[in-house]
Amino acid sequence: AGVMYPVFLLDDIDKMAIDYKCDPTSAMLEVLDPEQNSMFSDNYIEEPYDLSQVLFIATANDLGGIPEPLRDRLEIIELSSYTEQEKLMIAKDHLIKKELKNHGLTDEQLTITDDALMYIIRHYTREAGVRQLERLIAAICRKSVLKILKKTTDHVAVEVNDLEELLGKAPFDHTKKQPKPQVGVVTGLAWTQFGGDILPIEVNHFKGSGKFIVTGQLGDVMKESASIALDYLKAHADKYSLKDIDFDKQDIHIHVPEGAVKKDGPSAGVTLTTAIYSAFTQKPVRDDVAMTGEVTLTGNVLPIGGLKEKSISAHRSGIHTIIIPKDNAKDIDDIPESVRNDLTIITADHIDTVLENALVK
Repeated sequence: AGVMYPVFLLDDIDKMAIDYKCDPTSAMLEVLDPEQNSMFSDNYIEEPYDLSQVLFIATANDLGGIPEPLRDRLEIIELSSYTEQEKLMIAKDHLIKKELKNHGLTDEQLTITDDALMYIIRHYTREAGVRQLERLIAAICRKSVLKILKKTTDHVAVEVNDLEELLGKAPFDHTKKQPKPQVGVVTGLAWTQFGGDILPIEVNHFKGSGKFIVTGQLGDVMKESASIALDYLKAHADKYSLKDIDFDKQDIHIHVPEGAVKKDGPSAGVTLTTAIYSAFTQKPVRDDVAMTGEVTLTGNVLPIGGLKEKSISAHRSGIHTIIIPKDNAKDIDDIPESVRNDLTIITADHIDTVLENALVK
């Protein structure tokens, strides 16, 4: 590097493989730990070397892939995925200009409307960054070059209706909001590594022997949330007018659609509680409300992560009101202003506030 104290970028350190031949994570420990790397022994130089002043920047997609002892030595900075609005601006300011130049095109020969770009982002890509978006813009450029070379046109203007011809059928679609208020169906908010999405949760009950059925590829955390939601309502049956229901003679079935996709996370408690309550009281839930938050056995609502991505996904799906934990009020400033201005945000510290605002009056 020509200097004593360079900056090193170690890309994808969560991809290191350990086998019987070597253990690169223990070598990384020796290199990255400031307590021991001042006397790092390099087998090539065969002299102790001071690495304590070198700045190491490491990247990883999944923290779970980094062994605990190594993770303990790192200062971790979480970067969330780009929002749709950010992707749109990156495409307009950088990607289109770059791909036009790469394909020998000018602004006069190819234009892509904002609506078409947003449609590509929503329906043709599912990613945290913009890699696939760049590939698709490049594909549009190549097909535009072909049209211009064949002398069929001097200018290609790409609109939403042209995308199927240029890129094929859209492979992705986002979950749509419920068409009307329904009993036992509640819209939750989910964080994904590609942003956020809405998550409808359905509850039904029927005569049986007190069985509790959960389907839809739910992880352990969400199964526990479902148990807590039911036990809370059982314990407060008098308060919620459920005292006449014999839970031992009722089977309860909770289902989260898209059964092939594994779902887990500590933010579905309020959604599950509302869905179970709605199913037993036959009170419909508003179709324009979505919610997120974990619930405790005492009915308190606990904070969640990913509020920015969840809010954007609600707004995109046509939801007008979101209910969030009171402790997440400090995160409201992270929501883009264009989204924040269109949403009614209700903060709740107890499940009673959630039920009051979620059910059709």
